[in-house]
Amino acid sequence: MAKQLETKFKRIETKYILTKDERDAIISDLKEYMVEDDYPTSSIMTIYFDNENFDMIKDAIAKKNMREKVRMRTYNPNPQLDSQVFLEIKKKDSNGVGHKFRLVSVPDAINQLITDGAVDSLITDHALIEEIQELRQRYSNLKPRMLICYDRLSFKEKHTIKGHSASNIRLTIDQNLTYRDRNVSLFDGKAGYPLLDNNHVIMEIKAPGHQPHWLKEILDKHAITAEKFSKYSNAYRKSQGILSV
Repeated sequence: MAKQLETKFKRIETKYILTKDERDAIISDLKEYMVEDDYPTSSIMTIYFDNENFDMIKDAIAKKNMREKVRMRTYNPNPQLDSQVFLEIKKKDSNGVGHKFRLVSVPDAINQLITDGAVDSLITDHALIEEIQELRQRYSNLKPRMLICYDRLSFKEKHTIKGHSASNIRLTIDQNLTYRDRNVSLFDGKAGYPLLDNNHVIMEIKAPGHQPHWLKEILDKHAITAEKFSKYSNAYRKSQGILSV
């Protein structure tokens, strides 16, 4: 039986910037508690929609409007016109809990919805369509504004862990990150500028609640502390020559 597509997510997302040596050591320790996800490796291409002045990401950095982001994502390394892509709206509430809403379609249908407000027959999620139309009113002339590409390793918590109750933890490691704000298309390859230096990766822990004790012990063992890192906001700053604060 095919796994049902999840369209709504509510979780706490915590990010860490690791060296590749730290990555390898942590993965080794995680093996007692986690296994590779159903799709353990993936090559991700993500287009972020914004207007010419990047007003949406500026508002997100200023913590306005629930720090909204609208993106189109594919896990196909060589996407075509009929490739499956996801339209996602990400928000973060006042408690720092992330909310993500998504639907699946094809690139042209999503581009038309965001840029022109045209609803293709393939798109039937009326609540998400309404969200998009509200964003189009708030940020006029939305268009593909930034492409970010990376390779991902994905892990999930084991169903049974001796002495521990499962907490539905997901963990991803993103590496080889690039970005570009010209020729922002899924069909023009992955060429771009590095988002991180070659020796660093991004680890993200996605949890429905607090992190379990065993995970905290592993992080403490390696003296790994959480950092605020948004791929889109950092790509925006780099593309505009703005120093991070």
